[in-house]
Amino acid sequence: MHIYLVVAAWLAVALLAACGIAAVVADWVPRPARRRVVRPRLWGYGSLVSTLGLGLWMFLGPLMDAGLSPLPVIGWCLFMGGMIIQLLAQRPGRGATKTAS
Repeated sequence: MHIYLVVAAWLAVALLAACGIAAVVADWVPRPARRRVVRPRLWGYGSLVSTLGLGLWMFLGPLMDAGLSPLPVIGWCLFMGGMIIQLLAQRPGRGATKTAS
């Protein structure tokens, strides 16, 4: 049963990374987030940072022995930082103004 969970986690991380690369390269955002995202490249960078943090937290953290390893904490901080970057990508930038039409 453990191998199924590991494979599912790897697929989720790979999908998040693929979405981030597509957003950075082609300004493409997956359908559930497309309506809210104003800056797709920033969202893609946030997705890539989240992917890096999630990979460190999930895959390298448990592999360390019982000692205090900084990798899970660093991974968690990177994951949260990427989520904050994705949140900022949903807000208009400084130069964006609303026009009445």
